[in-house]
Amino acid sequence: MTDTRYHGALVYPTPTGDAPSWDNRYFIDTEFTDFQRCQLISLAVVGENGNEFYGERTDFDRTLCSDFVRTVVLPQLGQFEGRAMPFAALREALRAWLADIPGDGAPVLCYDYETDLNLFRFLLDGPLPRGWRLENIAGRRDRERRATYFARYGGEHHALHDARANAYACTR
Repeated sequence: MTDTRYHGALVYPTPTGDAPSWDNRYFIDTEFTDFQRCQLISLAVVGENGNEFYGERTDFDRTLCSDFVRTVVLPQLGQFEGRAMPFAALREALRAWLADIPGDGAPVLCYDYETDLNLFRFLLDGPLPRGWRLENIAGRRDRERRATYFARYGGEHHALHDARANAYACTR
């Protein structure tokens, strides 16, 4: 599903197949500057139902980036037109996107790394909308399915691709 608020940017489907779908789980991933001086660079949320959010910050401090981030993460930015914005605009875009998801469907925000969740919460700067739950899926990703996703679509260490890979590889 393409979010028209992002000017028709391409949205690649999460592959379907062997994994069952519950349509209420949303998988997050982030990219950030460094483990010691952690500043958000990009954030993605991918729903099993195909609903996606992706945004990149334009105002993060590049001098805080580790060598790995400079070499692997930064060259992947800018792939999706209209999704790069200052931190405040990214916060508002995320809040608006979350508000459009009905809480009565018991949506679950799935994360595999505590830093991703902390950066998500920092960006949101408030509670999740009513009805949302959190779930740590770190131990429930099928490594082979995740590797298959990256072999087919590439993009490892890009927040949107990593979130899609987690959605594809996660088991209950």
